[in-house]
Amino acid sequence: MIRAALPDDVPAIEEIVQAAYQPWAELIGVRPKPMDEDYPALQAAGRIFVHGSPVDALIVLVPEPGVLYVDNVAVRPSLHGRGVGRRLLAFAEERALDLGLPALRLITNVMMKRNIALYERLGYVITSVEPIGPREVVSMRKTLRR
Repeated sequence: MIRAALPDDVPAIEEIVQAAYQPWAELIGVRPKPMDEDYPALQAAGRIFVHGSPVDALIVLVPEPGVLYVDNVAVRPSLHGRGVGRRLLAFAEERALDLGLPALRLITNVMMKRNIALYERLGYVITSVEPIGPREVVSMRKTLRR
């Protein structure tokens, strides 16, 4: 089950994000942006959707002109490889279409090769690779059809 996050979900959201991104922080040498987001504000704005009861994963979605931005996908590490991230991304596709948005976009660190490969298998294409601050990021996009 995927639903909009509630205020009581925020502590679990923050814990999952830290656990999910800490290995990446060690690999890339900087804290990934999702580790420092304001999750209470994102929840209050209706941007976070959670999976499971208790919460075991989340996705942060931000509508933009013509596209739904996937700001963050985080899954409790013990559930990696079980399709939870794929379910969250499928939810994002449905959400985009429900909002009348024909595409999804996301960015990820160039060193997160496993994530890039997953996104490509799911139909995302690389649109650019560029530096953003101390990070080098890959921008990806998926055009949707109903």
